[in-house]
Amino acid sequence: MKKRILAAIIIAMGILVGCGDNTPVNSPAQVTPLPDGSGGSADNVTSEADPTEEPMAENGKLANGEKHPITERTEVNGQMQSYLTGEWKDADVVQRRSMAVMIPNNQIKSATVPQHGISQASIIYEAPVEGRITRLMAIFEDYDNLELIGPIRSSRDYYVYEAMAYDSIYCNWGLAVPYVADVINSDRIDNVSQSLEGITKGAPEAFGRGLNDGYAQEFTSSMNIEGYEKAVARLKYATTYEAHGRFQQAFTFADEGYIATYEGYPEATVVYPGGNTSNRSGYGNSGNNPIKFEYNEEDGLYYRYQYGEAQVDADNGEQLAVANVVFKICHGEVRDNHDYLAFRVHGTGKAYVFTNGKVIEGTWKRNSDYEANIFYDNNGNEIVFNQGKTWICCIWEEYSEYIDWE
Repeated sequence: MKKRILAAIIIAMGILVGCGDNTPVNSPAQVTPLPDGSGGSADNVTSEADPTEEPMAENGKLANGEKHPITERTEVNGQMQSYLTGEWKDADVVQRRSMAVMIPNNQIKSATVPQHGISQASIIYEAPVEGRITRLMAIFEDYDNLELIGPIRSSRDYYVYEAMAYDSIYCNWGLAVPYVADVINSDRIDNVSQSLEGITKGAPEAFGRGLNDGYAQEFTSSMNIEGYEKAVARLKYATTYEAHGRFQQAFTFADEGYIATYEGYPEATVVYPGGNTSNRSGYGNSGNNPIKFEYNEEDGLYYRYQYGEAQVDADNGEQLAVANVVFKICHGEVRDNHDYLAFRVHGTGKAYVFTNGKVIEGTWKRNSDYEANIFYDNNGNEIVFNQGKTWICCIWEEYSEYIDWE
C-alpha cells in the first residue's frame, strides 16, 4: 500500500469503525505483568480487560495490545520491564542510564564498514549528515557482555539533542565544532568523548584504535566498555535514571502477553526510508539497492538491508532487526559550504510508525530537551509500540516525498 492513498484509507476506517471514539489508549484496566511471560494471573485481571475474552494473534499472544500498554513498572524476582524495549531484563540494567554511541554507516569499496556490537542496541537513531549519507546513534542498555563498540564517529548537534530525550550518556569521537561544542561542553548533556579539539572534558581512557584493519583510519576507532565505565566514574556522572532525575520515558509498549495488531490499518511489509530511487535525502544513495526494512511475519521483526546486503553485526554475524520502525519527519537545512546539516528535532511534525506489518500515520511531539518523542495517531491517541527494539529514521521533510512502503 503506497503512502499516497494512506490518508483515504485512514479516513474510511474512521468512518466504518471509529465512530468518533477518542478514548486514550491508556484508559483500559491493566494486566499486572510477570517476568515469565504469562501476562498475569486471573487474580490481577479486571473484568474490563479479561484476556480470555480477547482474540488471539497468530503468534499466540493476545491481540489489541494497543489497548493494553505497560503503565507502572515494578520489580519482580530481580527483573523489570525495560523503558527502552518493554522486555523483562535485570532491574539493574533497566534502571541505569543508557549510553548513546555515534557509529558510522558508510560504504567503502563496495563493502559496508563493519559495525561491532550494534546488534545489542535497544534503539537505533539514524539521520542524514554531510555528503548525503546517514550516520547512526545506537542506544545501549545491555552492554555488560560487550568488550567494545565501534567504529566510533563524530557528533552533530541534532544527535546530542535526541540523546537527551533518553537521558543517555553521549559517546563520540570528534565533532562539528561550530555547531556542537557549546552544547556538548555544557551541563545539559553528560558525555564521554575522545580528547580532541572542541572537547573540554575528554575521556581518552574509553577509546582506542586497531579496529577494522584495512579501512580508513576514521573507521578503526572503538570505545571499550571498561574504559567507558572508568570515565563515567571519574567524571562523576549519575549512573541511574532516578539519581539523575531527567528521564521521563522512551515509548509506550504493549504489555506482556499482548501484541499491538492495529487491525484495519494498511499493511507495510517492505519499508523504504529513502524510496526506491537515487535522491539527496541521505537514504537515497544506494541506487538500485535502497535502504529498506523487510517484515518477517513469523517473528514480527523488521530486518534491515542496505547497499544490497543484510546489515549485520560484525561480532556475531547477526542481521539487525527491530520490532518497530519510525519515520520522524523533521525540517532540515544546509548550514554552510561544508554541507553540515541542521534538523528541527523539537516541536511537532508528521510521523509514520511501522509495527506488526502495519503502518500508522500520525504526528510526533517533543516540546523540550528532556521530553520524550511521543507519537500519536491521526485521532490524537498515543501509538503503542510492540515490545522489542526500535529504529528511528530522521526523515528530511523536504525529501519526505521519497518515503515508501509496500
